[in-house]
Amino acid sequence: MENSQNIHERRADEISIEELFGKFQSWLKYLLFKWYIIFIAGILGAVAGFFYANRQKPIYTATTTFVLEGADKGNGLGQYAGIASMMGVDLGGGGEGIFQGDNLLELYKSRKMLEATLLLPSPSDSSLLLIDRYLHNSAVNEKKAVDKLMGVNFKLENSSSSKRLRDSVLQKVVANLNKYNLKVGKLDKKSSIFKIEIQSPSEIFSKEFNELLVQQVNEFYVRTKTKKSLDNIAILQRKTDSVRAVMNGDIGTMAAIIDATPNLNPVRQAQRVIPTQRSQFSAETNKLILGQLVQNLELAKISLMKETPLIEVLDEPRYPIDKKTFSTIAYSIIGGIVTSLIIIFVFSVLWWLPKLS
Repeated sequence: MENSQNIHERRADEISIEELFGKFQSWLKYLLFKWYIIFIAGILGAVAGFFYANRQKPIYTATTTFVLEGADKGNGLGQYAGIASMMGVDLGGGGEGIFQGDNLLELYKSRKMLEATLLLPSPSDSSLLLIDRYLHNSAVNEKKAVDKLMGVNFKLENSSSSKRLRDSVLQKVVANLNKYNLKVGKLDKKSSIFKIEIQSPSEIFSKEFNELLVQQVNEFYVRTKTKKSLDNIAILQRKTDSVRAVMNGDIGTMAAIIDATPNLNPVRQAQRVIPTQRSQFSAETNKLILGQLVQNLELAKISLMKETPLIEVLDEPRYPIDKKTFSTIAYSIIGGIVTSLIIIFVFSVLWWLPKLS
């Protein structure tokens, strides 16, 4: 009895599968019956894809690559640190510095560097700033926004009437540059070659902004890395000049005393000996101090040369800049396929819902 019931259930299942297969065939016939609608939708989608790709501006990518050689950490100046510290001078060279390796890349993304570069005049047209070129060529801005921003004079930093709008625009442009236009990194993880890319719809902006940004950041990097050593050299130079001036004054004073007493009475030698010996002692003392200062000054200059990083540009952007265009054929095919699939999905839902309910 149970076996016959199981056989009846399997036959019921087989019938349901056959019915489902029949419904599937009916669904295919239904779609074939609607082929002309699907075809027209595909044609419309292809036309829409064609016009979309045709209206897109090409993207120009300017690329700069460079290598960075950091400061020489093993400068061997430790033996002179005690001598220099006695004069109140730090020769430096003992720390890692504020920027090391990958930290340089973060400078390219900083608002300080991007704003400073945007406010530089365009090399090809000094009447325009780079931010003016960005606003003219950016596809992100609508016409009304561009017309409003054209009244902002970015060359006047202290214009109170438009300062808030000026700063707001700069912040927005910097955010867009970091999000859409600027790419920084290395050629690969193991490489020490840095790569800076600027992408924009303007060939001129891509090239000029890339070159000026690299120049601004690299100069700031070198200037900041060597600032402490330059300050030490300036202090040592002032002390050296001061001691030399005092020593020369003592020598001159001693000579003046001798000239002032040419026929001195032998019993009045104190009038000449005491002042001349005092000046001579002061001159010799300052001579020793001057020797140490000159030595420390030269060591500080050597330290500066070793701490100064070397940045060598390998490749820089040149015209014509690499251009990426939108393929009208590819977008037409994609548009036609996507539109056809959407229409097929809609027809399928409309056909299957009554059958499965």
